[in-house]
Amino acid sequence: MIAIVIHGGAGRIAAEDRVPYLAGLERARDVGYRVLADGGTAVAAILAAVTTMEDDLAAFNAGTGGSPNRDGVVQCDAAIMSADGTSGAVAAVTRAKNPILLADKVRVASPHALIVGPGADALVEHPIDNAQLLTPRTRLALERWRESQQARPQGSATVGAVALDEQGEIAAATSTGGMLGKWSGRVGDAPLIGAGTYAARHVGISCTGDGEAFIRAVTAKGLADRLRAGVEVETAVQLALDEVAAQNANGGLIVLTAAGLMASGFNARDMAYAWRTAAGADARVSAEPGVRRLG
Repeated sequence: MIAIVIHGGAGRIAAEDRVPYLAGLERARDVGYRVLADGGTAVAAILAAVTTMEDDLAAFNAGTGGSPNRDGVVQCDAAIMSADGTSGAVAAVTRAKNPILLADKVRVASPHALIVGPGADALVEHPIDNAQLLTPRTRLALERWRESQQARPQGSATVGAVALDEQGEIAAATSTGGMLGKWSGRVGDAPLIGAGTYAARHVGISCTGDGEAFIRAVTAKGLADRLRAGVEVETAVQLALDEVAAQNANGGLIVLTAAGLMASGFNARDMAYAWRTAAGADARVSAEPGVRRLG
C-alpha cells in the first residue's frame, strides 16, 4: 500500500487560523499523495508535502511564515530521514526559502548529518533576504509577543510528514521556524534525528511541540524502539507523550509503520494533521487530545 500522514503542529491554534490550516493540510497531503500514486518514492512525497507547507503564506510555522526569534529574525530548522539510514538536517538557517530541501541536500551531497548557521546558509543556491520569510501574520505575532512582555518563547505550528511508498520504503521529515521569541541560535527537536524526526525500516515518525522536552526524552527514537519491541502503537505513543508531559511540556506526533498502520497522538490543546491512502483521507485542525489510529 501507499500512505502519507502529515502534521501542521500541536499547541494552540487560533480560531481564525483554522480554515487556512485545514486548506493547507489538505493541499500538502494531496500533493504528497500524488507523488506516491505516480510511483514516486517516500522521500519525494514528503519533500513535496513539506515544501508545500513551507511555502504556505496563510498557515504553519516553517519556511515562509516561520516564527521570528526575539530579534525579529527567522531561523529555521529541518530534517529528513529515509529508512535506508541516510539523513540530513540543518539548523538556524536564515536564507533558505525551503529548509527541508537544504536538509535533503545535506543528506545526499555531504558527509555530514547536521549543518548549522552560516555553514548551512552557505549551501543555499539561491539565498534570499531574511525579511522575505516574514509575513504580516508573523510580524503581528512578534509584535503581540513583545507587547505582552513574556519572558518565555511561545511554541507554534511545526510541520512534518511521513510516507510509505509502493516499494515499502518509509521516510520522515520535519521543518520549523522554531519558537516565537526564542533566543538567537536556539535549536529545537525538529532537526535532531531521534528526537523530533526518525525513520527506520519499520516506522517513520515526526514530532511537534515543546522541543526541549522532546530532545531530553529522545522521543522519536524511543517510540520507534518500543514499536520494534512489539508494543502496541497506542500504548507506545501514549508512553512517549507521558515522557514529554513529565517535563511539564506538551506536543504531538504522527506515526506510520511499514504495515501501513497510521496513528497520531498529542497532549496539547490542538493538533493539525491529515492522512491519505487509497482507501480514504481525512484532515483535522482541532481534535480532542489523545492517541488514535488513523484510517
